[in-house]
Amino acid sequence: KKMIQRQMVEIKDLCCAMIVCAERYETAILPGYTHLQKAQPIVWGHYVLSWVEMLKRDVSRLENLLTRMNKSPLGSGALAGNSHGIDRLWLAEQLGFDGVTHNSLDATSDRDHIVEYLSVAALVMIHLSRLSEDLIIYASQEFNYVSLSDQVSTGSSLMPQKKNPDALELIRGKAGRIMGHQISLQTVLKGLPSCYNKDMQEDKEGLFDAESTLSGSLRVMTTVISTMKINVDIMKEACQSGFLNATDLADYLVSKGISFRESHHIVGEIVVYAVKNHLSLEEIELDVYQDFSAAISEDVYQSIRIETTIQNKDVIGSTAPVRVREALEVEKAYFTKT
Repeated sequence: KKMIQRQMVEIKDLCCAMIVCAERYETAILPGYTHLQKAQPIVWGHYVLSWVEMLKRDVSRLENLLTRMNKSPLGSGALAGNSHGIDRLWLAEQLGFDGVTHNSLDATSDRDHIVEYLSVAALVMIHLSRLSEDLIIYASQEFNYVSLSDQVSTGSSLMPQKKNPDALELIRGKAGRIMGHQISLQTVLKGLPSCYNKDMQEDKEGLFDAESTLSGSLRVMTTVISTMKINVDIMKEACQSGFLNATDLADYLVSKGISFRESHHIVGEIVVYAVKNHLSLEEIELDVYQDFSAAISEDVYQSIRIETTIQNKDVIGSTAPVRVREALEVEKAYFTKT
């Protein structure tokens, strides 16, 4: 119980570091990706808060687990209860439980709480691993969206120009370690007959290692987030290639009364033209645009500005700066309260 409570605090500490990072670079623009290809522009605050959402669900899972496991098995004996008139309810209260287990057979052989913990720990590590992968890519020379501090990166043993994201790679690797502990215990339990069996002592090693590994990973990731620098200009420049505003051009045509199916087709042809002529959508002349669709007028250029495309996504949960500001205030209030 203390371990789970401590790890909830460690996750919340990481979330708070993320909120500070999100607020510091709140409206910095970067490409959003699908299939690891540039898709649409977003702001940094929105990107970072996506990880906060994942971690908040992890905290919720630990809270639920803590509620379920907070029942005292004391007094269950080996499997049948005990003959000494022990007041189980009084004992449970004295030990800080909110109740007792209701079947001695189940109480002595239940390891659900450990399986659940390992499952949650594995999911937290999957989230940390995915974030690590993003930051490893973003810190590479090819992207250079972020710069990692010397606290969480090292030089190469051979190549003096290298700065390797060791901490993030270790977190990514250790995710498999905790996932392995979960599968290991489930495999031990799946074929056991009812009541206690000595196989169950195999729960300890994986549990203790998972707790240690997860705590270390959370603390290291908090340091990564707290100390990294965001290269705002490079991120914004990356949005100038890849036709990130193509969907917004299609939306513009929809606003002119054209169906999205037809708009999608028209913009596809426009992008082919732009690629052949080495142009961005902003660089295409109006008369050329009108060759593709007479519905296009001078206001198209304002509609496909990167800043405009972001601002137009003005719905709850979106990347629009006004919505990101709302989300930041909600998260700050939540973590201040908890």
